[in-house]
Amino acid sequence: MAVILNPDKKTADMIKEGLKRKNGYCPCRLEMTDDTKCICKEFREQIKDPDFEGFCHCRLYYKTK
Repeated sequence: MAVILNPDKKTADMIKEGLKRKNGYCPCRLEMTDDTKCICKEFREQIKDPDFEGFCHCRLYYKTK
């Protein structure tokens, strides 16, 4: 299992810029709560799932099996 940045540099850079503008909160979410602080709660829970493989909600991170 590994968590990596999106290999599409343009996408990753765009999302990182959004994170900077929102002080570390997911740029894809309206709420700014502990659950949406990057790495968000949703993706942390997906990371724990041994059967999950895929991107986080905003597509910045990718988890491999």
